[in-house]
Amino acid sequence: PDRRDRHTVVNLEMMWVFTTLAISAIKNPFGAAKALTKAPVYQFAYGLIGVTPFPGPFDPANLLKDAPESGVRLWREAELMHGRVGMLAAAGFLVQEKFHPLFGGEIVGPAINHIPQIPPFFWAFLTFGIGIAEAYRIQIGWVDPRTSTGASWTDTQFQLRDDYEPGDLGWDPLGIKPTDPEELEALQLKELNNGRLAMIAAAAFLAQETVNGKQIFENLGY
Repeated sequence: PDRRDRHTVVNLEMMWVFTTLAISAIKNPFGAAKALTKAPVYQFAYGLIGVTPFPGPFDPANLLKDAPESGVRLWREAELMHGRVGMLAAAGFLVQEKFHPLFGGEIVGPAINHIPQIPPFFWAFLTFGIGIAEAYRIQIGWVDPRTSTGASWTDTQFQLRDDYEPGDLGWDPLGIKPTDPEELEALQLKELNNGRLAMIAAAAFLAQETVNGKQIFENLGY
């Protein structure tokens, strides 16, 4: 009888062990897999602002596939700078063809023909102004390859500073930059979209005036 009792106890213990293992397997069928680190969530363009509901993440040439974050940030800097110039250019086409009081009002015709009519001294003034603006931007946002440590001079060329947000030069004379993060993001997205549209518009103005030699408002019937 004692032997049968011992067998009964052993059988019960084994049943308890197998039952426990079965319940554990049901709750966690992959065992220790739950302890694995989750893969990082993919962020389009490393999370930079610029994606709109339509067309969504837009990269038809798949340029972002193998691009490093430093390269993508550099592209964003270029996009913002060209977008700002594009907005000025698009507005300039429309304004200067109708209102041009400088230089005695003698600079006339399509905007693409205005540059050759500008007096030579103005070129020096324009070049100097652009140089100051670009030097200021470089000092704020770009790594100086001459003072970088731990890397060769060529490795630090065309590199933005880690603490620099592309396009943020700290220039806000009217104090309109929002303090609320969501409002700031919305305003940055508007600037990007307006800049993108302006670059297309300025290119279209150039092409149109090159084709027929007429001012933009002339093409529109005004």
